[in-house]
Amino acid sequence: MLNQILPFLTGLPPFSIYFLLGAGAALENIVPPVPADMFVVLGGFLAAQGMADPFAIFLITWGANVASALIVYAAGARYGPAFFRKGLGRFLLDSYQLERLRGFYDRWGHWAIFLTRFLPGFRAAVPVFAGVTHQRFLPVAFPLAVASAIWYGFLTFVGTVAGVIDSQRVGPQVVNTTRNLETILGWVSGLNRTLLIIALILAAGLAYLWYRSRHVERS
Repeated sequence: MLNQILPFLTGLPPFSIYFLLGAGAALENIVPPVPADMFVVLGGFLAAQGMADPFAIFLITWGANVASALIVYAAGARYGPAFFRKGLGRFLLDSYQLERLRGFYDRWGHWAIFLTRFLPGFRAAVPVFAGVTHQRFLPVAFPLAVASAIWYGFLTFVGTVAGVIDSQRVGPQVVNTTRNLETILGWVSGLNRTLLIIALILAAGLAYLWYRSRHVERS
């Protein structure tokens, strides 16, 4: 896959590289399986080869990610309450559970938003329910933006480091020289697998709390 993606990206002008990376970072909040992390690392790698600017890579991917997360938050605020009042929504969360969720966000929302930006799946879901429970904009936007800046800054940095090392070793023939990039991508994939395990454990805990709030607390 890398041998196909990298030659394609190296043949694009900088504007197209920025656009594709920004689109991938934005789509992550709507379609979580989109491999946005990999594309950001690739962007850093290409920046080290002089094909893009690393600071621009960071700003565009970070800005697109934050903007799409806030759009999802706004959509949750606009359409979420009505969805959970009828039909399928009532079976997912009823009024009592929504009130419990609102209380959690009121007390712990800023930390929940910050920490879950590092967890696959949760980084897309948490802004939605922040909107559904009508959390204020700044307490949502600030931790979201800070966490995303840390994560995307980190990904851009490690991709750039991989590109610099490869360039120093054999020159700028990046299509045929991807040893360090493959190592970095493997390491990032391993980190994401660890974060996914944490997310699954957290999801199991939330499923238990959902069951308890639906069947035990009011029995």
